[in-house]
Amino acid sequence: MICVDIPGRLADVTVCEKTMEKKISDIKNELSALSELQMDEFINEYKSDERPGVQALVEKAGKKLEKYIAELARIEGMKEYERKYADFKLICGIDEVGRGPLAGPVVAGAVILPKDSCILYVNDSKKLSEKKREELYDIIMREAVSVGLGCIDNERIDEINILQATYEAMRQAISKLDRQPDLLLNDAVTIPGVAIKQVPIIKGDAKSISIASASIVAKVTRDRLMVEYDKKYPEYDFASNKGYGSAGHIEAIKKYGPTPIHRRTFIGNFICN
Repeated sequence: MICVDIPGRLADVTVCEKTMEKKISDIKNELSALSELQMDEFINEYKSDERPGVQALVEKAGKKLEKYIAELARIEGMKEYERKYADFKLICGIDEVGRGPLAGPVVAGAVILPKDSCILYVNDSKKLSEKKREELYDIIMREAVSVGLGCIDNERIDEINILQATYEAMRQAISKLDRQPDLLLNDAVTIPGVAIKQVPIIKGDAKSISIASASIVAKVTRDRLMVEYDKKYPEYDFASNKGYGSAGHIEAIKKYGPTPIHRRTFIGNFICN
């Protein structure tokens, strides 16, 4: 294939001649190594190379760039409450994981992000794959101003009920922060016994980058605990079900009885008194 010299396109022709010297497989490898930020440069470099294989790669780069731009816009949308309360110096997102399982603790996360934080792909932890949660957990822990965790075990849940245990986990998470926040953005609830100003947000883990970050930290922490419990109680498949009431988990309770980490107030229908 020959690049035709069209008046006014001398620069494009020169670039085309250079790219034609490269094998398509090498260009493909080059694309694979690039970040989203480099997609525009890749497109500009190869857009004049008329080989169908190269044009397919240019189209692929364009789609990646479009997704990246859309993700930037989505993350900016998740900063709505952080912008609304920007006069507060340290804004902390609060969320919990583990209210519904039959076994294990309820875990709360408290995360203070920098004002200029822009961690892409942060979302409600339930909407993310395990791999993506783990990746984001490391980024959040590295970039956050402060992170606090609260963990209330099954015995305490049975003693005071799951709602009160959730509040206790949240208060504990706040107390573990090494910086005192000025404002709390909470997923749906108002936490009793906390003097800091609170803003409850319905479905906040999908609307606030701070709450979503807290959701991810809490989810990964609890999931890792349940994986460790799986090693101790392998019959219950905690590594897979994370303590939730899957059919296999319920059958295991009926067959083997409850473990020390089961919530007795949650499993009354599955055990003989």
